Amino acid sequence: MHQADATQPQQALSSVLPIVGVMGSGSKPLNHRATTLGKWLGTQPVHLLTGGGGGAMESVCAAFASVEDRQGNIIGILPGGVNESGYQPMHGYPNPWIEIPIRTHLPLSGAQGTDLASRNHINVLTPSVIVVLPGGAGTASEVRLALQYGKPMVAYLSSRDEIPCLPAAVYVEPVFDRVKDFVRSNIV
Repeated sequence: MHQADATQPQQALSSVLPIVGVMGSGSKPLNHRATTLGKWLGTQPVHLLTGGGGGAMESVCAAFASVEDRQGNIIGILPGGVNESGYQPMHGYPNPWIEIPIRTHLPLSGAQGTDLASRNHINVLTPSVIVVLPGGAGTASEVRLALQYGKPMVAYLSSRDEIPCLPAAVYVEPVFDRVKDFVRSNIV
């Protein structure tokens, strides 16, 4: 093996980007929050992971995609199912901004999002850090799973939203600071 060949894997590993997961509403776009967060994440050396659907997930993906010269890609963990015709993607998935679709046989889970047959486990276990936006039962189940798995999280909520046990910010700058700290400490 040549000397240059021996250094190849180390160089490849140093270019691996951390993944930031954004969990939030699949129906409400939360435009200001999701767009602000997505544009900022697009300027960072990270990949973005969402559930790949509409609402806040689509808004954050679109904003991330709008950043010129970004380093990261947009990953979507997609729900689906299997029937006599084979694999069936869930209607509305993926949103048009997903660049790396991870198709699963796992359905949308809502309140049952902590069940072992939920794709929420993948949504939570894959990223280095999770940013929580306002959402419904699915988002709440992702928060429960992240707490169970000890995943670092920060919530970017309005003043009337509360998720117990999470560091929360009403303004985006503290969210940026926490994400930067987690990303720095989890560079692969």
